[in-house]
Formats: sequence, C-alpha cells, structure tokens
Amino acid sequence: MIDAPAVDLFVARDAGAMVGMATLVTFPLVTGWRGIVEDVVVSQQARGRGIARLLLEAITEEAARRRLRTLDLTSRPSRESALRLYESVGFEPRETNVMRYVPALR
Repeated sequence: MIDAPAVDLFVARDAGAMVGMATLVTFPLVTGWRGIVEDVVVSQQARGRGIARLLLEAITEEAARRRLRTLDLTSRPSRESALRLYESVGFEPRETNVMRYVPALR
C-alpha cells in the first residue's frame, strides 16, 4: 500500500509510537482529481485526545494543496461521534444511496 502512487498514509505518533493513521486515495476523473479518506483509526489508548481530528485536518489540507475537486469518506450511521467529528472538520452529509456490487469469486 505504501508504494502505491495513489495512496498516501498519514500517521500520528506519540513518543515514537504510532497511535493513529488514515489513508488518502486520489484518482483522476474526467471532471478532475478526486480523493477518498479511508481507514481513520486511532488506538484505543489514544482516543479522546484529538488525534483523529489532526489526521483529518492534515488530509483536508493536503487535498486543498493538491486542488482535489472533492474529498469523500463514508461511515456507518451508527458511528454518531465519528459523524460529528467529520462534520466539524468540514465534511457534509450527501443525499445518496451507496450501492455495491461484489463479483463472484471463481
């Protein structure tokens, strides 16, 4: 994953230990470059210290620097505190139905 040119790994460290991470995936479309935030994770011991916010702020700053047209992320509706965090950083809910197709494995 680290060697993939379209994936950037953002890491939060505390005293040298990794306490959080998030990934930014970028891709071109006809309308411009887009981004997706994946896997925002903070260790159980480090939660409640603003680390997820710092990771998201770093990613949104990078998205602005790269002039991405949009930056998306998804989260389950049951993750209410995460959704509040995402909105406080500037993400807005979209009225959409996310659909998925899973090809049969052969």
